Formats: sequence, structure tokens, C-alpha cells
Amino acid sequence: PHPSSPPLVLVETAFFASTTSLLWLASYYLSLIAWMRVILPLPLALIYLRWGRRAGIVGLVVTALLLSILMGPYLSLLFLIPYGLLGMQLGATWKYRMNWAGSITTGAILASLSFFVRVWLLSVFLGEDLWVYLTSRLADFIQWIVSILVSWGWLGVGALGEVNLVWVQTLTVGTVLLSDFVYLFTVHLAGWLLLERLGNPIPEPPEWVKIIFDEEAGQ
Repeated sequence: PHPSSPPLVLVETAFFASTTSLLWLASYYLSLIAWMRVILPLPLALIYLRWGRRAGIVGLVVTALLLSILMGPYLSLLFLIPYGLLGMQLGATWKYRMNWAGSITTGAILASLSFFVRVWLLSVFLGEDLWVYLTSRLADFIQWIVSILVSWGWLGVGALGEVNLVWVQTLTVGTVLLSDFVYLFTVHLAGWLLLERLGNPIPEPPEWVKIIFDEEAGQ
């Protein structure tokens, strides 16, 4: 537990909100999002973990306002969905000591929904249904691969039938969800390793994770 005083809560909330904004600013303009996305939700999650829901919401709002000023509303929105929302979700599940399976599952579902919201937003801005466009191009690519395999004799001619777009879309959704499960697992690992050193440990990982890290530390 941390001694709560309004000035301390305000200062820490402002500090972590500005830290989050700078992380997003640097990662976006330096093309480091693929590398830094693991830690992007952590400052907001730490606000929630230390000071509760109200401070977490204030931190989220302050971050959104700072990013709107620095980068514009659109890029601010791309941070909020999903990283801002994930920061709140992780902070809440960690504060109330939800196990890793529960927090990773809810986070992966939230991240996957956020992906489709972002696709929808881009579709609105561009005036084209990106979801149909992307899955159609993926179906064409799969069909091209199949035709090559048929020409090499690895597949029968019957495999040249039209690729089912619904199956391609279902496979895409499953791939997005699987990648988000992996992403949330790595975020949990980062939170477990970093936040404990800051005096705000998250719930303990499954035993097999501890065993792996103990073996790595012993080598």
C-alpha cells in the first residue's frame, strides 16, 4: 500500500501520463512501435495499480489530451485504441489480483476488438472497406500459392477451386486473436519483471513460467 495524498497522486499521474505520451511519440516517429508496444500500456497500468480507477481514468484523459496537442486527434486515438484501453484493463485486473489466464484472455479479446475498430476507423477515413480489401488480397495470395503448388505437382488440380473468402476471414480473425494472446503474455512478462522492482508487483505467473526463468537464471 502507498500513502495517498492528493498532491502525490496528481504528480505521479501527470508524470506517468507524460511518460506514456513520450513513449508513443518516440515509438511512432522513430518507427519503433513493433519493439516498444510491449511497454506502452505499462505506465497507465501502473497509475491504476498504485492509485486506483479514478487516477487511472485521469491518467488516460491527460495522455489523450497531450497526444492530441502533440500529434493530433487521429494519432491520439490510435494510441487509446488499444494501448490506452489495455493500460486500464491491465491495471484493473492486476490491482484486483486476477490470475494471468483471466487477465491475458480479457486483454487479448480487448486488443482484438481494438484491431477491428482501428480497421473500421481507417476505412472511414479512406472511404473504402479495408477489411474486405485486405482479406480479398489475402485470398488472392493463397490462390496464387495453391496454383504454384499444383504446377509443381504437390497438389491435385482439384485444389484450384475458388478460395472461400469466409474461411479466409475466419482464419484472419483467429490469427489476430492468437497474436494478441502472445502479445498480452509478453506484456505480462514485462510487467512482472519491471513493476515488482518499482514496488508494485503484479499477480504471480503460472508455475511453469517461474520454472523457466529460474532455469535461465541458474545457467
